[in-house]
Amino acid sequence: MQAPIQSTRAQSFDEIYGPPENFLEVEVKNPQTHGFGRKMFTDYEVVCRTNIPAFKLKFSSVRRRYSDFEHFREVLERESSRVTIPPLPGKVFTNRFSDDVIEHRREGLQRFLQIVVGHPLLQTGSKVLASFVQDPNWDRSSWSM
Repeated sequence: MQAPIQSTRAQSFDEIYGPPENFLEVEVKNPQTHGFGRKMFTDYEVVCRTNIPAFKLKFSSVRRRYSDFEHFREVLERESSRVTIPPLPGKVFTNRFSDDVIEHRREGLQRFLQIVVGHPLLQTGSKVLASFVQDPNWDRSSWSM
């Protein structure tokens, strides 16, 4: 039995160094704490780069609070019964505005979001995903429970 003949054509420059066919990168960065006393909160910049047609923008940058991530996760769980949605980093009740706590939470939110956006069923089937990572006017009340 003869082995199948394989093509040995060299890849073109564009095939090697061009953008991948479909990519979706997300980064959570630049935490900022706002307010005073009991009204203090921290939000995070969510940067998205993609060429997936379901996303309106190739590049976007929005700011989200932890509570926005909580609501987003609940909406994802309701709309995506076939996909296991990963947990968010836990709630913090002491020293929640210390640099270490904020950085730990930022890392956890980024891990969460990278898992979510990396799931093919969510990339194309979720109604809330593109809006959450791209719409600066995202409003959790429009995705009510």
